[in-house]
Amino acid sequence: MTEHIELTHRQQRAFQPNKLSAPRSFCIPAIIQQTTTPAPLLLEIGAGKGKHALSFAAEHPDQHLIAIERTRNKFDAFAKLAERQALPNLDAIHADAIAWIVHAIEPNSIAKIFILYPNPEQHNPNQQWLNMPFFEFLLSRLQVGGEIILATNIESYMDNAEQQATKVWCLPNERYKVPQDSQRTHFEVKYLARGEICWELCMRKPAGYNTRFDQWRANLSTHRS
Repeated sequence: MTEHIELTHRQQRAFQPNKLSAPRSFCIPAIIQQTTTPAPLLLEIGAGKGKHALSFAAEHPDQHLIAIERTRNKFDAFAKLAERQALPNLDAIHADAIAWIVHAIEPNSIAKIFILYPNPEQHNPNQQWLNMPFFEFLLSRLQVGGEIILATNIESYMDNAEQQATKVWCLPNERYKVPQDSQRTHFEVKYLARGEICWELCMRKPAGYNTRFDQWRANLSTHRS
């Protein structure tokens, strides 16, 4: 990890990727192992049963989406649908997203990251995505000009995320209300049908953005054969 660099953000606590082991049955999709990727590479964290991932991949054949889900029953439902649709630009991954990203994703390689309706962690705010030191590592994997899309129906969660994006992570960002006819995820459909307001925060990584992990790579030699 590069030391003594001028960081763009104001996060003091440093994430420690070297302490994370690769997930069980860890594998790297073929698209990542290619010298040059033929399509922009996107990531979805917490894909659930795959509603957004499947529809997005079908509607954007020129982009490749890697969708990660940790919960076994949700992933099994997702994987069954993904196998049936056989979309060549979609990889469904069953793993803890943090450990998998640390061991699979190269710096400056992801064009867009979706975090749609994550657990609000209202009793443990340190586990909210923009409160975690891991978010710095995630930003190191994002390309310059790349975007992170966060959606939630919890206004306080969005208020905090917007504040953290601006004051801690120093990211250009825009906040929107999700259109009432949006149907990206099962949660989104349910919340909007109940008349709730859903929020979206779009964060962009500017040129010259520096993190402590811009050169950090896991030893992937055993998984690239």
